[in-house]
Amino acid sequence: MSTEKIRNFCIIAHIDHGKSTLADRMMELTGTVEKRAMKAQLLDSMELEREKGITIKLAPVSMKWRGFELNLIDTPGHVDFSYEVSRSLQAVETAVLVVDATQGIQAQTLANVYLALEQDLTIIPVINKIDLPAADVEGVTREIVNLLGCRPEEVILVSAKTGRNVEQVLDRIVDDSSLAPKSLSSDASRQPLRALIFDSYFDDYRGVVLYVRVVSGRLEKGAEILMMAAEKRGLALEVGTLTPAMTPKETLEEGEIGYIVTNLKTTREAKVGDTVTLMKQPAAEALPGYKNVLPFVYAGFFPVSNEDYKALKEAIEKLALSDSALQFEPENSPILGFGLRIGFLGLLHMDIIRERLEREFDLELVVTSPSTNYEVVLNSGEEIEIKSAVDLPEMTEVKEIREPWVKGEIILPKEMIGAVLNLIVEKRGVQKNLSYLEGRAVIDFEAPMANLLTDFYDQLKSATSGYASFNYELADYRAEDLVRVDFLIAGARNDALSVMCHRSEAEAIGRTVTKKLKEVIPRQNFEVALQAAIGARIIARETIGAYRKDVTVKIHTGDRDRKAKLLEKQKRGKARMKRFGKIDIPSEAFTVMLKRD
Repeated sequence: MSTEKIRNFCIIAHIDHGKSTLADRMMELTGTVEKRAMKAQLLDSMELEREKGITIKLAPVSMKWRGFELNLIDTPGHVDFSYEVSRSLQAVETAVLVVDATQGIQAQTLANVYLALEQDLTIIPVINKIDLPAADVEGVTREIVNLLGCRPEEVILVSAKTGRNVEQVLDRIVDDSSLAPKSLSSDASRQPLRALIFDSYFDDYRGVVLYVRVVSGRLEKGAEILMMAAEKRGLALEVGTLTPAMTPKETLEEGEIGYIVTNLKTTREAKVGDTVTLMKQPAAEALPGYKNVLPFVYAGFFPVSNEDYKALKEAIEKLALSDSALQFEPENSPILGFGLRIGFLGLLHMDIIRERLEREFDLELVVTSPSTNYEVVLNSGEEIEIKSAVDLPEMTEVKEIREPWVKGEIILPKEMIGAVLNLIVEKRGVQKNLSYLEGRAVIDFEAPMANLLTDFYDQLKSATSGYASFNYELADYRAEDLVRVDFLIAGARNDALSVMCHRSEAEAIGRTVTKKLKEVIPRQNFEVALQAAIGARIIARETIGAYRKDVTVKIHTGDRDRKAKLLEKQKRGKARMKRFGKIDIPSEAFTVMLKRD
């Protein structure tokens, strides 16, 4: 098919604005999926996606409409997967922007619009859920007009649930000839192959499958291919398009979106954003925009029973085959035993991996409080990166510690600005800009990543009664007065509880965590001291009182000396027990940092 008859587009939106439902109606209208095989959120194949109502993995599908080939990519909406979204946008010419008629423009709507404008895409605005009683079509239309500078009549009003006006979206994509893929040459066969990998996953039976957009050249089945950034060779065992099932073809032509079944063993050999070319006729340079996505949220995953460590390691290795952003290394804790320290793109990414481990592999886990990575400059001038407070060298050797800061964007009702600005200041954040968008405010701010990791989102929702939406991206690393706070239980330091924080926040965190530990650690037969310390300086303390057994109950006379003797003996026994007694720390103690309130 000539490139004039091909249209590549994706759907972008905030979470739960109806991307996947709109994709369902498009597949029904174009006859891509039979009515009897249709189900809600067809492209969301993972059980977790259906349960949470969000798209976690993007999904491409090829459709036919009025003699045109339409290639759709249904993208995730969450900030954790923004790099995946940006690669998807690079694989298409058009972005269908979906906005909920009841909620209007949200933080991730803005973030995805900026990504689309960066890639110089044509944006088709669509207002969804117009059939709901709470729909404010006129108000949301004004918001979109102000944001994009388009005319009100260019905004398409649809109901993805009922299918109303969905064909207008397809017609708009087909009728605009400027949306066809730009051909780089009159003869595609003479151009070297360059195909952008916008997603990859591991199939247990077939190996690594790549989702690609052919930018130039042609790819034939059986060709030897080269991943330019990873410098890995492979074979294109099968090529084809997705409808949404795999449909094999002999070749993938310029402008098309499809899949390649390879003989690669892991997605690390073919990462998102890499360029595929032919071994016999390699391209001179790779496609732009590739970057190695590094995790910046780390947490320790430990099995409840040490016997399950091998099962945990094998489970993580299986998940890592399909998720090239997942990084892990062994970790050993004196209390929790053997486990893994795993790196994630964000808290949602971490939550999904934890749930998949528990459901798909039937593992019981203890997850330590998430932390971010820090850059440490030593007195010798050497720079090292640490992923946990335990890895911090002695402070006498440290010149400075840099922590990651993020650029954040919050959209909220005007009357709630004061409460949110106070929350940002509490988190050591700095307000950068305050603008207004049709009755709502947009706050731009910068804040340390570590302070947003635990309960910032929950506190934001509480302060705004759930009306605020939040989006962020990594800004840079900044040198701050950071310290390591250790927690001692009965005089023994517990590395799994150690945290990095700003010196000004250390005492408050120490008091909060020791109080929380007092609630979750059971009482013993001896007194247990819970302490927070910076180095050798104790900054907070709580005491768990001992159980008191009434040893005088067997004395039936009123002999005061006898009673005093027995109580003194008990006191000496408790003092000895305090020196040698072991404390069983429950798994809840390691998650107290997640919800400090």
